[in-house]
Amino acid sequence: MSGQPKYYIVEASALPEVFLKVAEAKRLLSTGEAETVNEATRMTDISRSAFYKYRDAVLPFQNMMTGRIITFQLLLHDEPGLLSEILRLYADAKANIITINSIVPTNGTAVVTISAETIDLTMPLEELMNLLSQFHGVVKAEVLAG
Repeated sequence: MSGQPKYYIVEASALPEVFLKVAEAKRLLSTGEAETVNEATRMTDISRSAFYKYRDAVLPFQNMMTGRIITFQLLLHDEPGLLSEILRLYADAKANIITINSIVPTNGTAVVTISAETIDLTMPLEELMNLLSQFHGVVKAEVLAG
């Protein structure tokens, strides 16, 4: 099976434990908490061979998205000033807005699509998504593409 690799976004709880341990070992190495692969694998209780086998295939979602343009889709209540407040959230997170598209509201809600570059994001993408999802007036928030 050759060609371009395929990528999937999978909830961490559905992954085999070895993938989570490889991701943790990589984190330990990148933060300096572990100085060597041997130390990182010992700290996470995996073999070095497992680490080397999966190290290039396991990436946290935020790392995959760094520097990329991500497209968000929001379902918003039709309230004056709501979109402006949401855009302030993006600005506070240092997400660089590239495009905004909105449909005419129907039944009191509107679909808004926002594309933003995330290279300077000051928080994990998951945290931004949580903030958006919990924001007053947001019915639904999801990542469409990235």
